[in-house]
Amino acid sequence: MPDWTEFMGKFLIILGVIIAAVGGLLLIFKHSGIPILGKLPGDIIIKKENFTFYFPLATSIILSIILSLILYFFGGRK
Repeated sequence: MPDWTEFMGKFLIILGVIIAAVGGLLLIFKHSGIPILGKLPGDIIIKKENFTFYFPLATSIILSIILSLILYFFGGRK
């Protein structure tokens, strides 16, 4: 029987490193002028006088597809 505390500890460390790496890449791309996420065609932007509503529909769909593929290929299948 596996030790779940050891597994969760390793999992959280790896997840933290992945999140930090993705955050760093997003910052690098933002400052280099290369738009990776956000402001895609299909994102909804409504601008009024004192109000701006932004709903990243296309960005959400793309992220959902990418995460689904990652979980499909690297998920724990028995």
